[in-house]
Amino acid sequence: MDRPVTPATGPSATPATNPSAAPPYRRIVAEIRRRIDTGELAAGDRVPSTRRITQEWGVAMATATKVLTTLRQEGLVRAVPGVGTVVAEAATETGTRADGGPAPRPRGSSASGSNASGDGHRPLPDGDHQPPGLSRDRIVRAGVRIADAEGLRSLSMRRVAAEFGASSMALYRHVANKDELVMLMADATFAEIELPAPAPRHWRARMEAGARLQWQLYQRHPWVAQWLSITRPQPLPHAMTLIEWTMGSATQFDPLTKLRLALTLLNHVRGTAVALEEDLEAEQQTGMDQDQWMASLEPEYERIMESGSFPMYAGIDDMDDGGTLRLDAMFEFGLARLLDGFEVFSDGWTGRPAH
Repeated sequence: MDRPVTPATGPSATPATNPSAAPPYRRIVAEIRRRIDTGELAAGDRVPSTRRITQEWGVAMATATKVLTTLRQEGLVRAVPGVGTVVAEAATETGTRADGGPAPRPRGSSASGSNASGDGHRPLPDGDHQPPGLSRDRIVRAGVRIADAEGLRSLSMRRVAAEFGASSMALYRHVANKDELVMLMADATFAEIELPAPAPRHWRARMEAGARLQWQLYQRHPWVAQWLSITRPQPLPHAMTLIEWTMGSATQFDPLTKLRLALTLLNHVRGTAVALEEDLEAEQQTGMDQDQWMASLEPEYERIMESGSFPMYAGIDDMDDGGTLRLDAMFEFGLARLLDGFEVFSDGWTGRPAH
Protein backbone atom coordinates (compact mmCIF):
# COMPACT_ATOMS: atom_id res chain seq x y z
CA MET A 1 0.00 0.00 0.00
CA ASP A 2 1.29 3.47 -0.85
CA ARG A 3 2.20 5.44 2.24
CA PRO A 4 1.11 9.08 2.60
CA VAL A 5 3.24 11.58 0.75
CA THR A 6 4.16 14.88 2.35
CA PRO A 7 1.98 17.50 0.61
CA ALA A 8 3.73 20.15 -1.41
CA THR A 9 3.62 23.82 -0.53
CA GLY A 10 4.09 26.90 -2.66
CA PRO A 11 2.75 27.70 -6.14
CA SER A 12 1.83 24.10 -6.94
CA ALA A 13 -0.35 23.58 -3.85
CA THR A 14 -4.08 24.22 -3.95
CA PRO A 15 -5.15 25.97 -0.69
CA ALA A 16 -8.83 25.48 -1.43
CA THR A 17 -8.52 21.73 -1.25
CA ASN A 18 -7.11 19.25 1.21
CA PRO A 19 -3.68 18.26 -0.22
CA SER A 20 -3.63 14.98 1.71
CA ALA A 21 -6.78 13.88 -0.11
CA ALA A 22 -5.09 13.95 -3.52
CA PRO A 23 -3.97 10.65 -5.08
CA PRO A 24 -0.38 9.72 -4.14
CA TYR A 25 0.91 10.21 -7.68
CA ARG A 26 -0.52 13.76 -7.78
CA ARG A 27 1.20 14.69 -4.52
CA ILE A 28 4.53 13.38 -5.82
CA VAL A 29 4.04 15.27 -9.09
CA ALA A 30 3.40 18.42 -7.05
CA GLU A 31 6.59 17.90 -5.05
CA ILE A 32 8.76 17.37 -8.13
CA ARG A 33 7.12 20.40 -9.77
CA ARG A 34 8.01 22.39 -6.64
CA ARG A 35 11.66 21.35 -6.98
CA ILE A 36 11.63 22.56 -10.57
CA ASP A 37 9.92 25.83 -9.57
CA THR A 38 12.45 26.60 -6.86
CA GLY A 39 15.47 25.71 -8.98
CA GLU A 40 16.43 22.57 -7.07
CA LEU A 41 16.06 20.87 -10.44
CA ALA A 42 17.22 22.93 -13.43
CA ALA A 43 16.81 22.32 -17.15
CA GLY A 44 18.68 19.16 -18.13
CA ASP A 45 18.86 17.79 -14.57
CA ARG A 46 17.71 14.21 -14.05
CA VAL A 47 14.46 13.97 -12.13
CA PRO A 48 13.94 11.02 -9.76
CA SER A 49 13.69 7.74 -11.66
CA THR A 50 10.79 5.36 -11.09
CA ARG A 51 13.05 3.34 -8.82
CA ARG A 52 14.08 6.42 -6.86
CA ILE A 53 10.44 7.47 -6.50
CA THR A 54 9.49 4.09 -5.07
CA GLN A 55 12.37 4.35 -2.60
CA GLU A 56 11.87 8.00 -1.60
CA TRP A 57 8.08 7.97 -1.25
CA GLY A 58 7.41 4.30 -0.58
CA VAL A 59 4.91 3.91 -3.41
CA ALA A 60 4.34 1.12 -5.92
CA MET A 61 6.17 1.02 -9.25
CA ALA A 62 2.90 1.67 -11.12
CA THR A 63 2.43 4.88 -9.12
CA ALA A 64 6.01 5.98 -9.83
CA THR A 65 5.49 5.34 -13.54
CA LYS A 66 2.31 7.43 -13.50
CA VAL A 67 4.25 10.29 -11.90
CA LEU A 68 6.75 10.48 -14.76
CA THR A 69 4.02 10.05 -17.35
CA THR A 70 2.09 12.99 -15.86
CA LEU A 71 5.18 15.19 -15.75
CA ARG A 72 5.87 14.40 -19.42
CA GLN A 73 2.28 15.19 -20.37
CA GLU A 74 2.59 18.55 -18.60
CA GLY A 75 5.74 19.32 -20.60
CA LEU A 76 7.92 19.61 -17.50
CA VAL A 77 10.23 16.70 -18.29
CA ARG A 78 11.44 14.72 -21.27
CA ALA A 79 13.02 11.29 -21.75
CA VAL A 80 16.63 11.19 -22.94
CA PRO A 81 17.80 7.78 -24.23
CA GLY A 82 20.70 6.44 -22.19
CA VAL A 83 20.28 9.18 -19.57
CA GLY A 84 16.76 8.98 -18.17
CA THR A 85 14.09 11.60 -17.57
CA VAL A 86 15.32 15.19 -17.30
CA VAL A 87 13.79 18.62 -16.76
CA ALA A 88 12.64 19.99 -20.11
CA GLU A 89 14.29 23.13 -21.49
CA ALA A 90 10.86 24.55 -22.27
CA ALA A 91 10.09 24.67 -18.56
CA THR A 92 12.69 27.43 -18.14
CA GLU A 93 13.00 29.01 -21.59
CA THR A 94 9.40 30.02 -22.20
CA GLY A 95 9.00 31.92 -18.94
CA THR A 96 6.06 29.77 -17.84
CA ARG A 97 5.43 26.13 -17.14
CA ALA A 98 2.94 23.99 -18.99
CA ASP A 99 0.40 24.60 -16.18
CA GLY A 100 0.80 28.37 -16.40
CA GLY A 101 2.99 28.82 -13.34
CA PRO A 102 6.23 30.84 -13.30
CA ALA A 103 9.28 29.24 -14.85
CA PRO A 104 11.97 28.12 -12.42
CA ARG A 105 15.29 29.91 -12.28
CA PRO A 106 18.20 27.59 -13.14
CA ARG A 107 19.95 26.32 -10.04
CA GLY A 108 23.04 28.28 -9.21
CA SER A 109 21.99 31.30 -11.26
CA SER A 110 21.89 34.82 -9.89
CA ALA A 111 21.51 38.37 -11.08
CA SER A 112 25.21 38.54 -11.79
CA GLY A 113 26.00 35.12 -13.23
CA SER A 114 25.05 31.51 -13.79
CA ASN A 115 26.08 28.05 -12.70
CA ALA A 116 29.76 27.76 -13.58
CA SER A 117 29.55 24.02 -14.12
CA GLY A 118 26.95 24.39 -16.87
CA ASP A 119 25.37 20.99 -16.07
CA GLY A 120 23.00 21.78 -13.22
CA HIS A 121 25.40 20.53 -10.54
CA ARG A 122 27.72 22.40 -8.25
CA PRO A 123 31.11 23.11 -9.88
CA LEU A 124 33.72 20.44 -9.40
CA PRO A 125 37.09 21.51 -8.05
CA ASP A 126 40.02 21.58 -10.43
CA GLY A 127 42.97 19.27 -9.94
CA ASP A 128 43.26 16.41 -7.48
CA HIS A 129 41.08 17.82 -4.70
CA GLN A 130 40.85 15.32 -1.84
CA PRO A 131 37.78 15.85 0.41
CA PRO A 132 38.30 14.95 4.06
CA GLY A 133 37.37 11.37 4.86
CA LEU A 134 37.26 10.16 1.27
CA SER A 135 38.01 6.42 1.23
CA ARG A 136 37.62 3.36 -0.97
CA ASP A 137 34.72 2.14 1.16
CA ARG A 138 32.82 5.43 0.87
CA ILE A 139 33.43 5.53 -2.89
CA VAL A 140 32.11 1.97 -3.27
CA ARG A 141 28.99 2.76 -1.22
CA ALA A 142 28.32 5.86 -3.29
CA GLY A 143 28.70 3.85 -6.48
CA VAL A 144 26.19 1.26 -5.25
CA ARG A 145 23.67 4.01 -4.38
CA ILE A 146 23.97 5.52 -7.85
CA ALA A 147 23.68 2.18 -9.65
CA ASP A 148 20.67 1.19 -7.53
CA ALA A 149 18.86 4.46 -8.19
CA GLU A 150 19.86 5.21 -11.78
CA GLY A 151 21.22 2.00 -13.27
CA LEU A 152 24.78 1.00 -14.10
CA ARG A 153 24.73 2.97 -17.35
CA SER A 154 24.58 6.20 -15.36
CA LEU A 155 27.66 5.31 -13.32
CA SER A 156 30.93 7.08 -14.10
CA MET A 157 33.93 8.19 -12.09
CA ARG A 158 32.83 11.80 -12.56
CA ARG A 159 29.30 10.96 -11.39
CA VAL A 160 30.63 9.34 -8.22
CA ALA A 161 33.09 12.19 -7.64
CA ALA A 162 30.21 14.67 -7.78
CA GLU A 163 28.70 12.95 -4.73
CA PHE A 164 31.69 14.18 -2.72
CA GLY A 165 32.19 17.54 -4.44
CA ALA A 166 35.53 16.24 -5.68
CA SER A 167 37.31 15.87 -8.99
CA SER A 168 37.44 12.52 -10.75
CA MET A 169 41.19 12.40 -10.14
CA ALA A 170 40.59 12.23 -6.40
CA LEU A 171 38.92 8.84 -6.81
CA TYR A 172 41.91 7.32 -8.59
CA ARG A 173 43.87 7.41 -5.34
CA HIS A 174 41.52 4.72 -4.07
CA VAL A 175 40.35 2.76 -7.14
CA ALA A 176 42.28 2.15 -10.35
CA ASN A 177 39.39 2.73 -12.77
CA LYS A 178 35.66 2.26 -13.29
CA ASP A 179 36.04 -1.48 -13.94
CA GLU A 180 37.66 -2.01 -10.57
CA LEU A 181 35.04 0.19 -8.91
CA VAL A 182 32.15 -1.84 -10.33
CA MET A 183 33.83 -5.09 -9.29
CA LEU A 184 34.22 -3.77 -5.74
CA MET A 185 30.61 -2.60 -5.78
CA ALA A 186 29.32 -6.00 -6.87
CA ASP A 187 31.33 -7.83 -4.22
CA ALA A 188 30.07 -5.37 -1.60
CA THR A 189 26.47 -6.28 -2.45
CA PHE A 190 27.22 -9.98 -1.90
CA ALA A 191 28.78 -9.04 1.44
CA GLU A 192 25.31 -7.87 2.55
CA ILE A 193 24.01 -11.46 2.49
CA GLU A 194 23.55 -13.06 5.90
CA LEU A 195 23.91 -16.83 5.59
CA PRO A 196 21.29 -18.74 7.60
CA ALA A 197 22.53 -20.51 10.70
CA PRO A 198 22.12 -23.35 11.11
CA ALA A 199 22.31 -24.15 7.41
CA PRO A 200 19.79 -26.59 5.86
CA ARG A 201 21.17 -30.12 6.14
CA HIS A 202 19.73 -31.61 2.94
CA TRP A 203 21.57 -30.60 -0.20
CA ARG A 204 18.38 -29.68 -2.10
CA ALA A 205 17.08 -27.43 0.67
CA ARG A 206 20.47 -25.75 0.91
CA MET A 207 20.71 -25.15 -2.85
CA GLU A 208 17.20 -23.71 -2.79
CA ALA A 209 18.10 -21.40 0.11
CA GLY A 210 21.26 -20.23 -1.69
CA ALA A 211 19.30 -19.52 -4.88
CA ARG A 212 16.75 -17.46 -2.96
CA LEU A 213 19.52 -15.42 -1.32
CA GLN A 214 20.87 -14.62 -4.79
CA TRP A 215 17.39 -13.71 -6.08
CA GLN A 216 16.80 -11.35 -3.16
CA LEU A 217 20.18 -9.71 -3.81
CA TYR A 218 19.34 -9.06 -7.46
CA GLN A 219 15.98 -7.60 -6.48
CA ARG A 220 17.78 -5.08 -4.23
CA HIS A 221 20.52 -4.41 -6.79
CA PRO A 222 19.18 -5.28 -10.29
CA TRP A 223 22.34 -4.04 -12.07
CA VAL A 224 24.47 -6.79 -10.48
CA ALA A 225 22.81 -9.55 -12.51
CA GLN A 226 23.50 -7.72 -15.77
CA TRP A 227 27.14 -7.13 -14.84
CA LEU A 228 28.02 -10.67 -13.73
CA SER A 229 29.48 -13.07 -16.29
CA ILE A 230 29.38 -16.87 -16.34
CA THR A 231 31.93 -17.34 -19.11
CA ARG A 232 34.34 -14.67 -17.81
CA PRO A 233 33.88 -14.90 -14.05
CA GLN A 234 35.06 -12.01 -11.94
CA PRO A 235 37.03 -12.57 -8.72
CA LEU A 236 34.39 -11.79 -6.08
CA PRO A 237 35.31 -13.34 -2.71
CA HIS A 238 31.91 -12.70 -1.11
CA ALA A 239 30.07 -14.20 -4.10
CA MET A 240 32.36 -17.23 -3.94
CA THR A 241 31.53 -17.56 -0.23
CA LEU A 242 27.81 -17.73 -1.05
CA ILE A 243 28.38 -20.39 -3.74
CA GLU A 244 30.60 -22.42 -1.40
CA TRP A 245 27.87 -22.28 1.25
CA THR A 246 25.13 -23.18 -1.24
CA MET A 247 26.93 -26.36 -2.26
CA GLY A 248 28.10 -27.24 1.26
CA SER A 249 25.64 -30.12 1.76
CA ALA A 250 26.14 -31.73 -1.65
CA THR A 251 28.87 -33.99 -0.31
CA GLN A 252 27.95 -36.87 -2.64
CA PHE A 253 29.47 -35.03 -5.62
CA ASP A 254 33.11 -34.46 -6.51
CA PRO A 255 34.35 -30.81 -6.61
CA LEU A 256 34.10 -30.43 -10.40
CA THR A 257 30.52 -31.71 -10.52
CA LYS A 258 29.57 -29.48 -7.58
CA LEU A 259 30.94 -26.49 -9.46
CA ARG A 260 28.98 -27.38 -12.60
CA LEU A 261 25.78 -27.75 -10.59
CA ALA A 262 26.49 -24.44 -8.83
CA LEU A 263 27.01 -22.62 -12.14
CA THR A 264 23.83 -24.13 -13.59
CA LEU A 265 21.89 -22.90 -10.55
CA LEU A 266 23.58 -19.50 -10.64
CA ASN A 267 22.81 -19.11 -14.32
CA HIS A 268 19.10 -19.73 -13.76
CA VAL A 269 18.88 -17.11 -11.02
CA ARG A 270 21.04 -14.56 -12.81
CA GLY A 271 19.44 -15.18 -16.21
CA THR A 272 15.97 -14.51 -14.80
CA ALA A 273 17.14 -11.51 -12.79
CA VAL A 274 18.67 -9.79 -15.83
CA ALA A 275 15.13 -8.84 -16.81
CA LEU A 276 14.66 -6.89 -13.55
CA GLU A 277 16.84 -4.01 -14.74
CA GLU A 278 15.49 -4.24 -18.28
CA ASP A 279 11.90 -3.97 -17.04
CA LEU A 280 12.67 -0.96 -14.84
CA GLU A 281 14.36 0.83 -17.75
CA ALA A 282 11.44 0.00 -20.05
CA GLU A 283 8.97 1.44 -17.55
CA GLN A 284 10.90 4.68 -17.30
CA GLN A 285 11.29 5.07 -21.06
CA THR A 286 7.74 4.10 -22.05
CA GLY A 287 5.80 5.30 -19.02
CA MET A 288 3.96 1.94 -18.93
CA ASP A 289 4.20 -0.86 -16.41
CA GLN A 290 4.01 -4.48 -17.53
CA ASP A 291 0.21 -4.67 -17.32
CA GLN A 292 -0.23 -1.45 -19.30
CA TRP A 293 2.26 -2.59 -21.94
CA MET A 294 0.52 -5.94 -22.37
CA ALA A 295 -2.87 -4.22 -22.58
CA SER A 296 -1.60 -1.93 -25.34
CA LEU A 297 -0.61 -4.98 -27.43
CA GLU A 298 -3.71 -7.04 -26.70
CA PRO A 299 -5.43 -6.28 -30.05
CA GLU A 300 -2.34 -7.44 -31.97
CA TYR A 301 -2.08 -10.64 -29.92
CA GLU A 302 -5.76 -11.33 -30.50
CA ARG A 303 -5.24 -10.96 -34.25
CA ILE A 304 -2.34 -13.45 -34.14
CA MET A 305 -4.32 -15.95 -32.05
CA GLU A 306 -7.28 -15.77 -34.41
CA SER A 307 -5.07 -17.11 -37.19
CA GLY A 308 -5.22 -20.56 -35.57
CA SER A 309 -1.48 -21.09 -36.08
CA PHE A 310 -0.63 -21.22 -32.38
CA PRO A 311 -2.77 -23.88 -30.66
CA MET A 312 -0.53 -24.01 -27.58
CA TYR A 313 -1.69 -20.54 -26.59
CA ALA A 314 -5.39 -21.34 -27.02
CA GLY A 315 -7.23 -21.20 -23.71
CA ILE A 316 -4.31 -19.84 -21.70
CA ASP A 317 -6.29 -16.72 -20.78
CA ASP A 318 -8.81 -18.97 -19.04
CA MET A 319 -6.09 -20.73 -17.04
CA ASP A 320 -3.71 -17.93 -16.18
CA ASP A 321 -4.16 -14.31 -15.09
CA GLY A 322 -0.85 -13.19 -16.53
CA GLY A 323 1.13 -14.34 -13.52
CA THR A 324 3.26 -16.66 -15.63
CA LEU A 325 5.07 -13.64 -17.08
CA ARG A 326 5.93 -12.28 -13.63
CA LEU A 327 9.61 -12.65 -12.90
CA ASP A 328 8.98 -14.07 -9.43
CA ALA A 329 6.81 -16.80 -10.97
CA MET A 330 9.45 -17.58 -13.61
CA PHE A 331 12.12 -17.81 -10.92
CA GLU A 332 10.05 -20.11 -8.69
CA PHE A 333 8.94 -22.47 -11.46
CA GLY A 334 12.41 -22.70 -12.99
CA LEU A 335 14.09 -23.25 -9.62
CA ALA A 336 11.73 -26.10 -8.70
CA ARG A 337 12.18 -27.85 -12.07
CA LEU A 338 15.94 -27.41 -11.96
CA LEU A 339 16.18 -28.96 -8.50
CA ASP A 340 13.87 -31.78 -9.63
CA GLY A 341 16.44 -32.52 -12.34
CA PHE A 342 19.26 -32.37 -9.82
CA GLU A 343 17.37 -34.97 -7.72
CA VAL A 344 17.21 -37.36 -10.68
CA PHE A 345 20.88 -36.72 -11.43
CA SER A 346 21.82 -37.39 -7.79
CA ASP A 347 19.86 -40.64 -7.67
CA GLY A 348 21.82 -41.95 -10.66
CA TRP A 349 25.16 -40.55 -9.52
CA THR A 350 28.04 -42.99 -10.10
CA GLY A 351 30.73 -40.99 -8.39
CA ARG A 352 32.40 -39.93 -11.62
CA PRO A 353 32.39 -36.34 -12.99
CA ALA A 354 29.67 -35.71 -15.58
CA HIS A 355 30.72 -34.77 -19.10
